[in-house]
Amino acid sequence: MRTLLFAFILCLGFSSICAQGTDNRKYKVKVGDMAPDFEMSMPDGTKMKLSDLRGKVVMLQFTASWCGVCRKEMPHIESEIWQKHKDNASFALYGIDRDEPAETVMAFAKKTGVTYPIGLDPDAGIFQLYAEKNAGITRNVIIGKDGRIVMLTRLFDEKEFKEMVSLIDELLK
Repeated sequence: MRTLLFAFILCLGFSSICAQGTDNRKYKVKVGDMAPDFEMSMPDGTKMKLSDLRGKVVMLQFTASWCGVCRKEMPHIESEIWQKHKDNASFALYGIDRDEPAETVMAFAKKTGVTYPIGLDPDAGIFQLYAEKNAGITRNVIIGKDGRIVMLTRLFDEKEFKEMVSLIDELLK
């Protein structure tokens, strides 16, 4: 209950979070929902399971190498979020690359200069837990320590991105 109240209070301060309930970003989930669990393979063969991250603030970034907006947003995620919080044991950030092989994902990360982990979603099954099958990418899901979604973004809007950065900072205080 405290978490929902906290999310509501944050919602008052972050207009785009509130607006997400009224626009059509083709999400299947909404703020306040439990984040759908999944297991994802990493390019090195290790596995990551979302439910194993419970107790942390988690950022999921849906991306692909062919996405121009993703390439624009990723350096900002790297510098304004990952570099600031990567050593915080209460934070996790995972890119989720849609429909591409490990070699492409690793080359994409190198080309964009990102150092945060990017996992594989070869059949877009993880993506489809969160958004409609044919919905566009460049979207971020922020999950609170209790496993509930606290923010959803779509495309790269500077104002919304700054709100997301502020929200993550606040959740990690």
